[in-house]
Amino acid sequence: MGSTEELFHGWMATDANSALKYQTFKPKAWEETDVDIRISHCGVCASDLHTLRSGWARHEIIGIAVRVGTQARGGIKIGDRVGVGPQGYTCRKSDCDSCSSGQENYCRSRVGTYGDQYPNGSISYGGFADYCRHNSYSVFSIPEGLASEDAAVMLCAGSTVYEPLKEHGAGPKTRVGVIGLGGLGHLGVSFARAMGCQRVTAFSRSMTKREDALKLGADEYVATAEQSDWAQRYTSTLDLIICTVSDPRMPLQEYLQLLRPKGRFCQVGIPEEPLPRLDTMPLVLNGTSISFSDSASPGNIREMLGLATEKGIKAWTQVRPMREVNEAVADLSKGKARFRFVLQNLDD
Repeated sequence: MGSTEELFHGWMATDANSALKYQTFKPKAWEETDVDIRISHCGVCASDLHTLRSGWARHEIIGIAVRVGTQARGGIKIGDRVGVGPQGYTCRKSDCDSCSSGQENYCRSRVGTYGDQYPNGSISYGGFADYCRHNSYSVFSIPEGLASEDAAVMLCAGSTVYEPLKEHGAGPKTRVGVIGLGGLGHLGVSFARAMGCQRVTAFSRSMTKREDALKLGADEYVATAEQSDWAQRYTSTLDLIICTVSDPRMPLQEYLQLLRPKGRFCQVGIPEEPLPRLDTMPLVLNGTSISFSDSASPGNIREMLGLATEKGIKAWTQVRPMREVNEAVADLSKGKARFRFVLQNLDD
């Protein structure tokens, strides 16, 4: 099947409670700024679970460009290996504060890679499919030294942790904590180490992931449910904390006391319920900053892909056939991923 046919095929959610079904769908109306991609790999992330529960949507797509519009940007050519992350479209207007400052990931007119609507009225569809169509500005060339399954995960999970590390100045003088060692957290540890951070501490509930954390580059591992004195022991030892967990019952106050004066806490996991209430006085007296972060800007995504290639960073993935999408989603919801499922179209 050629992508120039105006019907693609993929696994689609029809409601919040049913399994995904393989069916035909019509991609967005073609524009000369678009690229059609024959999909080889697509990551499965927690956002897919949120989407099935009528939440928010994103994706991680790798494939080969098979059609490139005459006005496409980025020097993409037919036959290039390319990828698409969470952002399917941004306005890129000169009067948009976000787009004009290189922070397109915060554009108020952005369109998600799937489950969203383009300005022309077309619906965006994701990567559990044979082909996809996206605006070329949201399509990234993939470096030769980066495996497709690794690149897929980095376009969402990797970019989500790289963005706050970069924006908060992680480097040789920074002591970084990463909370959660899953799809996001394991790459948070890897990138913090690759950026030369002075010390990297990984946090999880139990000791089961300790050896994994050390292999990924952590200097120290803390099991919060098994080490009763962890909050006192590590008080005022970190400059920056990246929190990847989405459990609203997390011991947030205790995490914040781990920060040194003027320390920064960045939440990238997205709980479906409110975060715990905080005693603000200790935070005021410590000059603590709390922030939130979305996936990376296009510029930071390109930088991240280059760093991953240079440093040989690999995502810990389990590759499964695309036809096992429902099983992969079910296994992810049960916490079975170590640390990311990636679906592959077997003819690639």
